[in-house]
Amino acid sequence: MLRSVLRLGLAGVLLSSLITNAQARELDTAFGEIEVPDAPQRVVTLYEGALDASLAAGVTPIGAIASRGSNDVAAYIGEHTDVSTLEMVGVTRELNIEAVLRLQPDLILAAPQLAEEQYQLLSRIAPTIVPKTSGFSRDSWKAETQLFGQALGKKAEINEALENVEQRAAELNERLSDANVGGTAYLVRWMPAGPMVMSSELFSTGVLASTGLIVEDEGLVSEGSAHSDVLSLENLSLIDSDWLFLATLNEDGQQALDAAEQSNAFTRLNVVQQEHVVPVNGQVWSSASGPLAAQAILNDIEQSLLP
Repeated sequence: MLRSVLRLGLAGVLLSSLITNAQARELDTAFGEIEVPDAPQRVVTLYEGALDASLAAGVTPIGAIASRGSNDVAAYIGEHTDVSTLEMVGVTRELNIEAVLRLQPDLILAAPQLAEEQYQLLSRIAPTIVPKTSGFSRDSWKAETQLFGQALGKKAEINEALENVEQRAAELNERLSDANVGGTAYLVRWMPAGPMVMSSELFSTGVLASTGLIVEDEGLVSEGSAHSDVLSLENLSLIDSDWLFLATLNEDGQQALDAAEQSNAFTRLNVVQQEHVVPVNGQVWSSASGPLAAQAILNDIEQSLLP
């Protein structure tokens, strides 16, 4: 199987060399200096943050991966493009390299976690951009977004999109402060097995913190991990707070949450009794990243926390 993919990859080298004679540029990536076409026309994104950044820059890719817990891209993406034009080339943990090759891309935008073996195959098809960022940091998504914008030749458009997010977050911060809305907050992803506390260093929790809330994970999340182990209902008191944002990825998670909401362990939480539990879309809050996802999160905060 691997040999056939390699042969396809070598064929892709010949295809990509015929795509454009435009002046190329070099970008500093996780795999060194990579030369990219000046104006890529056929872009494939293998990372939800890369798809988001492309659309924010005004570029519609021809291929993408499905959102976590789904067979398609996240629903919010449909607000910015006709998703029927996007060919799915895999999911987060299972990439179909042959499908990427068939699309004959002239640029591939990938995730920081891309394995070197996959990179070697993909880079034979087209220039493959992998951000240097590693681990979890609230602001790492901004550097990733800027790199993708540079690769697309849309630096100005990406900078404007990022500035719009920062400006709106600052405005919400001020409005929440004026309304005396604030305090501590947790983001919890509810899975069929139960709730997991999301790290306070994620993209979404960083956006949440930018509006003035104090986002915590109660030390339940190990360093380098996106979330805690599953909590038992008896331990829900560990995440009692001023605000609780509850994310589900699919119907199974929602059904598990619906059942939990009938339990005494859930209903006796102060945050529940204060009606400060905010249900949110897990595809955005626990999987996506980028300027468009940030605006979607800010929408949720504004609509849920402000009268």
